[in-house]
Amino acid sequence: MAEKQKVNYLKTVLIGCGFLGSMTAWSIYDPYVSKLLNEKLADSAFVMDLGFRLAQKYPFLLDFMQAQGENIETAAGGFTLVPLFVGIVMTFDNIFGVIFQPLFGKLSDRTRSRFGKRRPYVFIFAPLSALMFILIPRMATIPALMACIIAFVFFMSLWRSPVMALMPDLTPPHLRSEANSVISVTGGFGAFIGIIAGSALAFIFGYDTHLNQERKAVFVLGALMMIFGTLVLAFFVKEEDSRRLTTAADKAKSAKSEKLNSGERKSLVLMMAALFFLFIGTNSITTFFALFAYEILGKTTAQATLMMTVFLAFGLIGAFPAGLLGKKYGRKPMIVSGLIVFILMFAAFTATKQLWLIWPALALGGASSMFINVNTLPLVWSIGGLDKVGTFTGYYYTATFAGQVAAPILYGIVRVLTGTYMSLFGFCAAVFVISLLFVTGVRHGEAVPEDEAKLLAG
Repeated sequence: MAEKQKVNYLKTVLIGCGFLGSMTAWSIYDPYVSKLLNEKLADSAFVMDLGFRLAQKYPFLLDFMQAQGENIETAAGGFTLVPLFVGIVMTFDNIFGVIFQPLFGKLSDRTRSRFGKRRPYVFIFAPLSALMFILIPRMATIPALMACIIAFVFFMSLWRSPVMALMPDLTPPHLRSEANSVISVTGGFGAFIGIIAGSALAFIFGYDTHLNQERKAVFVLGALMMIFGTLVLAFFVKEEDSRRLTTAADKAKSAKSEKLNSGERKSLVLMMAALFFLFIGTNSITTFFALFAYEILGKTTAQATLMMTVFLAFGLIGAFPAGLLGKKYGRKPMIVSGLIVFILMFAAFTATKQLWLIWPALALGGASSMFINVNTLPLVWSIGGLDKVGTFTGYYYTATFAGQVAAPILYGIVRVLTGTYMSLFGFCAAVFVISLLFVTGVRHGEAVPEDEAKLLAG
């Protein structure tokens, strides 16, 4: 009897180091770049005048920005739309992701090199991303700053799909949910490094990393983490030489992936729609929770951040059981279970307005998010087949990044109409219901049975 296959945890962690580096950079990028932009744009007479004229012509923009929790008043007593301009720039990464990640995921499927299909994209674009990241806080003018930001988000969008497609390339299909839980925890650790980077550097070196000169070190740390991930992939993760000619046996194994049948296409479309609404909900929570905590719970920003760590911590705790249960009972049942828990907890909090329920809502919501996230990407990979992992990774990120673009706009409108952040969890419950309805129609993408996976592999 053949030995039962298991996930190689060390190998999977090493594969996940590329994702770790990118998550560290993104966790630094969001808070620090928004502050840099706010400072630069507020000092520009042209930008301030443009904002003044737009606000006069379209006064609803002021209401919308206030609903986003932005301070639109200036020290001189007027008003400004600088926060709106900052928000637009901060969506560039999601917009670039929607455009370029599917393209480069598909290109990586067709790449032939001695280093494999995926790693060449990391070797080229991760160092370029690191270089741009170091330059961002060093730019003295708005055009130079914008050029570095655009170059950074562009380069980052070119290697995310290939680096995420590396794990399923090197992992049997029936083990991908479990392996994806390891990747998720590795990426979560990278995000944690990025979140504490400023405080840690300030503690070690005794300076305020929010000051213009000293905070350059935070960006250097993010760049070094990306280089670290690249070096790990270069020296400790090996791909097959993809230049070799495809054999007849390989063609037979991958015939399924050449063209989806009508049922598979329907499942893919439904899953993309489910992911779109799912990420509208989860991104709304992460974006607006601090404002909700301030208005409804009377918490400071620091206290709100501490509360969100409950959500993140229970997500990390839930990662491994999510992968194991997805392997044992099926990916779709775990996704459905996670969405139902989300809906019940958030709806209960919204209906009862019992503020103590926020704690179990955050804890169970964090664990539920991982039951969903760990299993959705492997499900999408299985719909696509063995040879289109990069392409379908790109499809996945198209849906999720589009949801992240739409989230602040849609909930911003809801906040204007309702007049309170108490609507946040009700809004999220509603979009999760829509996501659940789409998921229930998915009929493909479950794990390949272990004996079949072994047959395909050998």
